[in-house]
Amino acid sequence: MNTTFPEFLQQQIAQHDLSAELVSVAQTIAAACVNIGAQVRLGALAGVLGTAGSGNIQGEEQKKLDVIANDILINALKANPHVAGLASEEEDSFVACASDGRYLVLFDPLDGSSNIDVNISVGTIFSVLAKPAGALDTASFLQSGSKQLAAGYVLYGPQTQLVVTFGRGVNVFTLNADNQFILTQSNPQVPPQTKEFAINASNSRHWFAPVRQYIDELLAGETGPRGKNYNMRWVASMVAEVHRILMRGGVFMYPQDARDPSKPGKLRLMYEANPMSLIMREAGGAASDTARQILDIEPQGLHQRVAVVLGSRDEVAYVDALHAR
Repeated sequence: MNTTFPEFLQQQIAQHDLSAELVSVAQTIAAACVNIGAQVRLGALAGVLGTAGSGNIQGEEQKKLDVIANDILINALKANPHVAGLASEEEDSFVACASDGRYLVLFDPLDGSSNIDVNISVGTIFSVLAKPAGALDTASFLQSGSKQLAAGYVLYGPQTQLVVTFGRGVNVFTLNADNQFILTQSNPQVPPQTKEFAINASNSRHWFAPVRQYIDELLAGETGPRGKNYNMRWVASMVAEVHRILMRGGVFMYPQDARDPSKPGKLRLMYEANPMSLIMREAGGAASDTARQILDIEPQGLHQRVAVVLGSRDEVAYVDALHAR
C-alpha cells in the first residue's frame, strides 16, 4: 500500500509524539512546493523563465521563478496559524506571521536558480525551528542547526521528490500524477566512503592550501595517496548535489577561498547549510565548515555565509584533518 505524506505524518504523530501543529507546518510547506513545481514544470509555457530585473539581499540577480517561488511560500506560510514568522534567502529581513504561532520557517525558495533557463534540476530547501518565548525579532531565528525540529528539500527534477527529516531518520517521497507525495524510500544511508566528489573547479586558483591538496590527491587517482580513482560531479544546484550524495554517497564542497577572505564561504548557514547538514546527520553522513560541525555553529545573522563540506563521513573527516594541520 502506498503511504502518502499526510498519512506518514499521522503515523509520526502516533509513533513519535510529533505535534499536530508541526505536522500542519510540514504539510503547508509540501503543498506550496507542489505549486512551485507546477510553475517550474511549465517553464516557458507559463512565461516564468528569465530574470526578474531585481536583486536579493545577497546582491544576486533574481530569476522570475525565484520571486514566484518566494511569494508562493510566503503566502502559504502566512495563512498557517502555527507559523509565527519566516525568513527567506530572498528577503532582507524576517517576515512576521501569526502572533501566537509556535514555529519559525526558514527557506531558500529556489536553490540552483541559475539552472532554471537550461532545464537542469533546482529545488526548495527548508528548515523549521521552535519560536522562543517573547517578542519576535531577528534573534528568535538565530538558533544553531542542532535545534531544528524539521528540515528538508524538494527536488524539481525528472521526478519531483520531497526529502524530509524530523530528527528521526530521513524519508523520501515522490510526487505522483495526482499531485500526492508518496513514500518511496525510508532511512537512506550515506556510505562512509566514496569515490565521487563535487566542487566548482573553476575556482581552484583561489583555493587555500588544504583544499588544493585534497583535490590534488583525489585527482591523482589510484597511483596517488588515496589509492583509488575518483569521479567529479558539479551541477551548481546544492539540492541536486546533496540528493545524489544521499542516494549513493559522495562529498560536496563549497569552501572559503582567497577572493574575499572576509567571507567565510558562499552558502547561507540558515537557509542551506543547516537543513542539509541535519539531513546528512540523520542519514549517517557528516557536514562541517572544515573546523567544526555545521550544526554546532551559533549563527550571528540571518544571511550569514559559511564554508561547507558535506557527505560521506570519512571524506569530511579527512578534509577537516587537512585543515587542522
